[in-house]
Amino acid sequence: MPLLARPAVASLVARAMQRVNSLVIERHLASSLYKRYPEYPRTTRELTVPTSVAPARAVVYLPDIAPGTPVPVHVNFHGGGYVLPPIGLDDPLCRFLAAEAGVAVVNVDYAVAPQHPFPAPPRQAYEIVRWVAEHGAEHGWDGTRLTVGGQSAGGGLAAAVARQALDAGDEGAPVIALQVLHYPPFDLATGARDKRAAIARPMLRPWMADVFDSSYVPDPRQRTDPLVSPAHPSDTADLTGIAPAFVVTAENDLLRAEGVRYAERLRGVGALLGHYDVPGADHGYDQKDAETARGVYALIAERVRRATAPDETLKEEQR
Repeated sequence: MPLLARPAVASLVARAMQRVNSLVIERHLASSLYKRYPEYPRTTRELTVPTSVAPARAVVYLPDIAPGTPVPVHVNFHGGGYVLPPIGLDDPLCRFLAAEAGVAVVNVDYAVAPQHPFPAPPRQAYEIVRWVAEHGAEHGWDGTRLTVGGQSAGGGLAAAVARQALDAGDEGAPVIALQVLHYPPFDLATGARDKRAAIARPMLRPWMADVFDSSYVPDPRQRTDPLVSPAHPSDTADLTGIAPAFVVTAENDLLRAEGVRYAERLRGVGALLGHYDVPGADHGYDQKDAETARGVYALIAERVRRATAPDETLKEEQR
């Protein structure tokens, strides 16, 4: 076993990465991401969502609409390997979706490992989405027109939320109109050294996977859990009825193959609304390439807008 794959070592390294991340990301946000797409204003407010894991802070991005008009809501989960908590990295996406899709975007600062290992994050994520669906009237959004999504690990959590909603059936499960899965990890049971990217040195390196995976799921036997690895061959459950999905993969990403596998699995049960493979892009491309990100964000916004539009609006557009 590689040294960084040992849970105790991975935990120490993960905590050090969290401290460094908090310093570097704050500078990056102020100097770059908050200034990206200046045509989309940053109109936000904060709230705290109660969960059985821990209270979850969330930043709500509001569209420019008349006060008192309920809007659809999109719950966003950030990336970071289930370890790093860079909620602000998704600021450009959240502003974009609020403006272009006309939704309230709830950007969630969820519990991360190693402080909160699996199964705490997907359980908390599901409770957050259920709370958002049930408390919309109190906050100005329509919880019956709900979508979820995330980038990287956030996409994994969004998929886990949709899976828990499917498994819950009619027992208080939120109705999810769309899940947006953006370059997500869908197979932690397969080691990074056994995965292949289209380029020699992809952004995700084996040592990163060792730290992230061993911090998030210290027991390797749990890494085949459907909430962790829905693209692993061990998950053979029938997904008929799961929320429809829009899957985005990146051509050069080490995680591309598992994203494609899960997209095909969703296609097989009629739940895949679309799959877009970003050409020439690697994992996390949208943090550096603003113009490529703009095009993909526009695709996501259109999917979210159509998924949450009232039936009469869609009928009018189709005439």
